[in-house]
Amino acid sequence: MLRAVLFDWGDTLFRFRYDEELLEAGWKSGLEAIGRLEELPFDRAAARFREAYMPRLFEPGTIEEVEYPGLIRQVLEEFGVEVDDVALDRFLAAERAAWDPARELGAHTHALLDSLRDRDLRLGLVSNAFDPPALLHEDLDRMGIGERLDAAVFSSEVGRRKPDSLIFETALHRLGVEPGETLFVGDRRYEDVKGAAELGMTTVLALWFRADDDERGLDPDHEAFTPMDVLNVVRRLLAEDGGHYT
Repeated sequence: MLRAVLFDWGDTLFRFRYDEELLEAGWKSGLEAIGRLEELPFDRAAARFREAYMPRLFEPGTIEEVEYPGLIRQVLEEFGVEVDDVALDRFLAAERAAWDPARELGAHTHALLDSLRDRDLRLGLVSNAFDPPALLHEDLDRMGIGERLDAAVFSSEVGRRKPDSLIFETALHRLGVEPGETLFVGDRRYEDVKGAAELGMTTVLALWFRADDDERGLDPDHEAFTPMDVLNVVRRLLAEDGGHYT
């Protein structure tokens, strides 16, 4: 019986468009927030982060999540800027806000989530994201996603990235459901499809933002070319389980 739907976040519920100018804008905003912009040129700090630290964020095959606040602190210390935890939090909040133009909510995200909730399904999110969890939850609330979810789990919270089982299991526990009762929707064959399938979840590969051909991954149970295709999958599963069909 289908009781829950779990979603990936980036390139599934929203699209993230990387912009080199926003990297510098983030560092400028962060340094302004802690009153250190005059002593540390933001472009130099951004360049150092890009060169020495950014590769750690996206290293292929890495399961253990990086400690992003610690990386920022290291860059600041390289330039002789020491900050306490309160100042570091201010930096991180301002830096993340500068990236807002890069985040584009999917046009049908709210409609899809609302339609699933109307079917009494529990909804959750499982995302590989290195920013502090509090800031990520603020993003969800700002996008109107948080209020539509029953649980959201980020790799920065549990310390492990998909396809590791811990992050999936944490979400399932918070939803109070078993893998066999859950549909997982994500855009990556390795992190999303493989990770969810190995726990026993039914999988949907989301193709509306991107197409993934990662050979490390698995083929999904279903493919969705639009968010509404996910709803059609759910309708079929509910009908097969003797549920309602509309």
